[in-house]
Amino acid sequence: MGLTHFMYLFLVGWITSTLFIKAEKHDGNDLCNSTTAERVEYEFTTDIVRSEHIITFNGYYTKTSRENYIAAALRNAGITNWTVLQRVNPANEFPSDFEVVVLNDNGRVALDALKDHPAVRRVTAQRQVQRTIKYIKEDDCDNPGCLYGGWRNNRHRSRSLHSSRKTQNNDGYSSRKLLRTVPRQITSVLKADVLWSLGVTGEGIKVAVFDTGLSRNHPHFGRIRERTDWTGEKTLDDALGHGTFVAGVIASKADCLGFAPDAELHIFRVFTDNQVSYTSWFLDAFNYAIMKKIDVLNLSIGGPDFMDHPFVDKVWELTANKVIMVSAIGNDGPLYGTLNNPADQMDVIGVGGIGFDDRIAKFSSRGMTTWELPHGYGRMKPDIVTYGSGVRGSSVNGGCRSLSGTSVASPVVAGAIALLASGVPRQNLTPASVKQALCITARRLQGPNMFEQGHGKLDLISAYQFLREYVPQASLSPPYIDLTECQYMWPYCTQPLYYSAQPTIANVTIINGLGVAGDVKQVSWHPHLPNGPMLSVSVDYIDIIWPYSGWLALRFNVLESGADFDGVVEGHVNITVESFDESFRQKTRNTTLMLPIRARIIPVPVRSRRLLWDQFHSLRYPGGYFPRDDLRAKHDPLDWHADHIHTNFRDMYRRLREHGYYVEVMGSPLTCINTSLYGALMLVDPEDEYFPEEMAALKKAVDTGLSLIVFADWYNASLLRHVKFYDENTRQWWIPETGGSNVPALNDLLSIFQVALGDRVFEGTFKLGGHAMYYASGTHIHSFPEHGVLVNARLVDQGQQIMSGGKASGHSGANVPTVDVPILGLLQTDGETKDYANDTMDKIPKAGRLVVYGDSSCLESGSARPCHWLLLAALQYALGGHVPSSLQDAAASRQHRDVHIIPSELPRRSEGGRLHAYSRVLSADGAARPLPACAAPAALPAAPVHAPPAARTLAPKHQPTDPRTIGMYGGKLSDHALDPRSAAAWKPSRRATSPPTPGPLVHQKLKVQSRLRVPGEAPVLLRRPTAPTTKVPPSAPKPSPSSP
Repeated sequence: MGLTHFMYLFLVGWITSTLFIKAEKHDGNDLCNSTTAERVEYEFTTDIVRSEHIITFNGYYTKTSRENYIAAALRNAGITNWTVLQRVNPANEFPSDFEVVVLNDNGRVALDALKDHPAVRRVTAQRQVQRTIKYIKEDDCDNPGCLYGGWRNNRHRSRSLHSSRKTQNNDGYSSRKLLRTVPRQITSVLKADVLWSLGVTGEGIKVAVFDTGLSRNHPHFGRIRERTDWTGEKTLDDALGHGTFVAGVIASKADCLGFAPDAELHIFRVFTDNQVSYTSWFLDAFNYAIMKKIDVLNLSIGGPDFMDHPFVDKVWELTANKVIMVSAIGNDGPLYGTLNNPADQMDVIGVGGIGFDDRIAKFSSRGMTTWELPHGYGRMKPDIVTYGSGVRGSSVNGGCRSLSGTSVASPVVAGAIALLASGVPRQNLTPASVKQALCITARRLQGPNMFEQGHGKLDLISAYQFLREYVPQASLSPPYIDLTECQYMWPYCTQPLYYSAQPTIANVTIINGLGVAGDVKQVSWHPHLPNGPMLSVSVDYIDIIWPYSGWLALRFNVLESGADFDGVVEGHVNITVESFDESFRQKTRNTTLMLPIRARIIPVPVRSRRLLWDQFHSLRYPGGYFPRDDLRAKHDPLDWHADHIHTNFRDMYRRLREHGYYVEVMGSPLTCINTSLYGALMLVDPEDEYFPEEMAALKKAVDTGLSLIVFADWYNASLLRHVKFYDENTRQWWIPETGGSNVPALNDLLSIFQVALGDRVFEGTFKLGGHAMYYASGTHIHSFPEHGVLVNARLVDQGQQIMSGGKASGHSGANVPTVDVPILGLLQTDGETKDYANDTMDKIPKAGRLVVYGDSSCLESGSARPCHWLLLAALQYALGGHVPSSLQDAAASRQHRDVHIIPSELPRRSEGGRLHAYSRVLSADGAARPLPACAAPAALPAAPVHAPPAARTLAPKHQPTDPRTIGMYGGKLSDHALDPRSAAAWKPSRRATSPPTPGPLVHQKLKVQSRLRVPGEAPVLLRRPTAPTTKVPPSAPKPSPSSP
């Protein structure tokens, strides 16, 4: 794919990842940190490396074989001017499944020839990443009594401990809580010292740290087994300090203690001193980690590109080889839908961050996952959260420092896993069993929802007890679906079910501790009598569970028998999972899991309260090059937040629900929807085209009473070329597939109402209806019927500024010329546009109304000047015919022309784009595809059962383990063993023997199609494994039938 980005970690442009570093001023008090803080901003750039391409093979081959395959493919195509990039690193000693080729001419012909070779699986572009660190002074803390109170945005005043109380607000949950000081040792907070007193210290566990390196003579580390450099700089030391800190949290044995001080550290230096890395470096390093039989791998980096197939495949391969991967969920909070990859993968333990006050850190990314959109719904992530704010770790100069970020929370969990692994039987350790131990025993935080905290806060001692007694099992994440439970089950709990609604979709991850591969044999629905049969359940699931995980998507609908019902219904879904043994030669175990279901059903709401949100026509990164709606956002230029009511439009959704509206998501073409049930259709920032049949259906729907709300964005074909880049994979310049929204497609749709949007781009601040507004790179109304109502604002021509080489920022000022721009239009589609509030029903036109606004950025969460009030005002007009006074006062005089209100052109579709490659509507020749069928998964046959009402909460009760009750051989620990001061100075392990070493290396992979099938998605995007196979590098030990 031409737009495959660097290991789906970083964006084209800039991503800002924020950490806090605190330079400590010791005052002799071990219970309080006095610190001065600097904020560290990480800025990343990524570019395609000219002429370099990664050739991924179907198996592992020697270097000679790989080069012979490439030579044969290119020779047959007549290509002679090419070379294989020499990679000098420790992986050279082993067979590999990829090669890097430099092509100097005839690139397209050569790439096609390579793709056609039977030994080649995929061809992708090589990418370079550069990371720049900036230190910005935040605030000072001059008093030893300074307390940590969460995310530090403002100056904190000194307080004495006994008087430091404040109100905690967290999504409706309110409590008064004593704030903690920043602890001296994160290990003491999580009670790692209890396990140390038992002789459990991480001994025998191999931990890989993929980061910036580590000095051999650093005084905090005693068991650095191997340091490898993958950058070619011929140094293994850490000049930046990030890798040292991460390694210290995992395994430091002095001062700022790590969790597993006896663990064997394997340091992978994958960034240069100039903070540059390449795709191939990571792939080589991952292969080497597999060869070295690494137990735990920490990856404190991430990004939004979950469609970078080589990296996703390699992560799966690591998991299949029993490498437990831990990854940071991202520092893009508090926005929702900002999960980073690979932490959002089902097989990876994704870690979010909390402060020492047990509140979700502001920086921690929130779910849901967005792989599944638009047809389905996201999965629950992160998996767990732990402390990631103000955590102390090793400094590159030998001292200690404090950092904040999910890249800090990730090594906390990785170190905890290494500690746990050294104290339990080796056969109990798989990526699935460890994930089950962490998730099942996690302590749920009161207030945050499941997309903020996952299963809850890490409980190290309970996880240890769980793994010691572990019996292979399959489990579900989440373990139940309660659509009534607030706040944890947000957003499900915010809107009840009712007959005729669009399906409510929930995704469940199957964690298979029975084996690396298995399948779902049967799924059945058992509604609980008497009311459960009113609920219909349909399912879609992956055929083969691999590696150690799979997904199950459930769709809930209310049957007609429940049209007038008001109450709670319950039931359960049974899922039978059958697993293979690790040789894949026979199926050995099966189990049936029960998923409890609870939902509230209400009578069908009236039409005027039902809104339909168009998700089907939303496109975003990854996939194509889709830019942000705000052209000033140079640090984060790609639109990757999914444009969903539960991600970046979450705040808007909450306002709509607070005002009594019911919002349903349309994940299929408009032709599949009974529009007579809805008061308004919301088209917000659409990027895709529309089927001709959809346009005809919309005209008919509006004529019969459906209103249309449009919030558009900028589009200008010339401006698109200013943000282009050169793609060596296709030898083409790439420009964005659309602007902020697809205005030409919107104009085709709106033409039936004689409405069009223009191609000029405006920005500026203004007041509307008494509200301060900001117009962020919006379009304008080009033409509008004479009887409509227009609202103007004086704005800056941002497009002209950019085209002339000026700055993109155009806040109105004395020296910046402004234009009187029509930005909002109100239209009664079949009559005079006026206020019908005082008219009788028979005088109100039967046709729907149209509201058009030229900018959607103000509806997004995080907007500095949100315009949710404007949306509510638009709905007041669209659904009742009443023009709010705030808009009446701002309406422009009707003495305007119905064409060319301001000088502009109609926007033209950009030439040379590849929108068809990502569109659900367009074919390769630019024509519309055949209209997709409207078939939905068949409902499961209902098998009603009599069951008593479930408990108030469906959450399984796991009693936390009392640290006093655990021990290597039973018994009870003394109070002295639980005193952090007695364990603060870690002592070497007293264990006489190390855990057994892993068995022979087995590369377990599946034959798969080239496209992913994601949870809850319609079956058109498939990644269905056909048969499990075993892939072993030629030089690796061959597994015997009895090998584990």
